[in-house]
Amino acid sequence: MTELDLELDSAALNKRTVVRAAMLVLLTATLSACAGFGASKMNPANWFGDDEVNPPTPLQNIAQEVELRRAWSASVGNGQGKIFNLITPVLDGDKLFAASEDGTVSAFTAVDGELLWRERLDDAITGGVGAGRGLVLVGTEAAEVVALDQDSGELLWAMPVSSEVLSAPKTNGDIVVTQTVDEKLIALEASDGTQRWTYETTLPALTLRGSSSPVITNNGKVIAGFSNGTLVAVEADDGVWSWEERVAVPEGQYDIDRVIDIDGQLLLDGSRVLASSYQGNLMALDINTGRIVWGREASSYHGLERGFGNLYFVDDEGVVTAIRDNSDDVVWENTDLKYRQVSAPRAIGNYLAVADFEGYVHLISQIDGHIAGRIKADGDGVRASMLSANSLLYVYGNSGKLIAYRLN
Repeated sequence: MTELDLELDSAALNKRTVVRAAMLVLLTATLSACAGFGASKMNPANWFGDDEVNPPTPLQNIAQEVELRRAWSASVGNGQGKIFNLITPVLDGDKLFAASEDGTVSAFTAVDGELLWRERLDDAITGGVGAGRGLVLVGTEAAEVVALDQDSGELLWAMPVSSEVLSAPKTNGDIVVTQTVDEKLIALEASDGTQRWTYETTLPALTLRGSSSPVITNNGKVIAGFSNGTLVAVEADDGVWSWEERVAVPEGQYDIDRVIDIDGQLLLDGSRVLASSYQGNLMALDINTGRIVWGREASSYHGLERGFGNLYFVDDEGVVTAIRDNSDDVVWENTDLKYRQVSAPRAIGNYLAVADFEGYVHLISQIDGHIAGRIKADGDGVRASMLSANSLLYVYGNSGKLIAYRLN
């Protein structure tokens, strides 16, 4: 990767663009031309002076109505590393798998945190973790998908793909599907990693650093969101196109105004798939036809969460919002965490958990949106999506701290 310089007339950008550009700093590690293709991964850190970036909202004292009690904790390598990564643990059955940028992959029992195995790969990990059907899957900076045995950590295969992998590969036991930063969706044989098919779409001139993970549906489709704002479904067996729908349409004069990545994790909900886009919309689509069944305008680079009949999302400014499912009715909004680089929301019990750049985990009431509890999990911050299962909240800090909390 090589450093590039962008020349933009910042005086010509409106206030909203300045806000959005500041938020992109959180999502990108380098402005580069990656792996020989022409798109640029943005680092707007040097575009604007400090006085033009919105400062994070100071935390206010709260009445601690609920507490998170540590059930167990572990260390997983160097965590997210020194550049922007979103390496997220995964649960599969009674096991939890986690990885770090330095190549460490670890397996734990989900309930009590017993270390089952730990392996160290030769290459830096930038995408993961995926798990299923006996496999643990990660993607590397060196453009490989790596499969390990769930029970032993033994390396089963490592297969080169077209470019760096920034999200978790997924498997249904037949194929392993991964998304690369050059906007290819690639299916590999789960048994040995040989390539079965590739689907390719248009790569915009400028994108966020990151990509959503594809999902594999029960009816045999692979659905993926791309940097050009489209959601695409192909057949899992052979990669044949099934449907395509836009979640966002690029608008504006400058490339930064036209960034519409779908980077948040897709949410399967019965016959629907829910997606969000930066500078675009939230949408629910029928997984069989791609027909839009619900949508509203919003800008988010995180996925959605559901609970209490609501859909929850965090927008690009850090505002947490609850919307009544299948409607435009806003149940509540919480602005207490604006510009704090808030993570994707995760429901646990009666609460919605989000984390921020200082490493605080906040518990927000699903009923009315007030902050009911808070704990500091990692001084280096938390940006990976949290997990909720077994009455536990799993938090993976940027430094590599993996903590399981129980509501108290």
